[in-house]
Amino acid sequence: MISLPQTECLACDLLSGARPLPGGRLHQTAHWVVEHTVGPLGVGTLVVKPIRHVLHLADLSKAESAELGPLLHQTAAAVTEVMDPEQVYTCLWSHAGAVPGHIHFVVQPITLEVMTRFSAFGPGLQTALFREGTLPDPDEVTLICARIRTASAWSSSS
Repeated sequence: MISLPQTECLACDLLSGARPLPGGRLHQTAHWVVEHTVGPLGVGTLVVKPIRHVLHLADLSKAESAELGPLLHQTAAAVTEVMDPEQVYTCLWSHAGAVPGHIHFVVQPITLEVMTRFSAFGPGLQTALFREGTLPDPDEVTLICARIRTASAWSSSS
């Protein structure tokens, strides 16, 4: 377990185990972790975040930056392999209450069914999902995380 102080930062609290994390940690590098989102973005939506509490992309170290691109690629590949979506959205999020927070990349599988259900795509779809506010079922998250954890994408080096 990574030892971090308990804070008002959800990302840090999930890292330290101060808050429950359905599905557990999926993957970790020297500087980053991959987890399932705890927000209303659907089953199979992952978060890639630095272990260190970082508020701005420009504040990443060279080592953190060097790991980021390959890790985002592997994460998107793992989500694609398991979820078979029409598209995988990858976007940086870093605000909570209009204040910069622990940066994290959301890696979200998008299906035609979800786009049709909300009559939206892109940022509009993410907004609609948040407005609806339905959190993924923890049991479904656990099952999907077990599948994602064993995806061949994690073993690829490129």
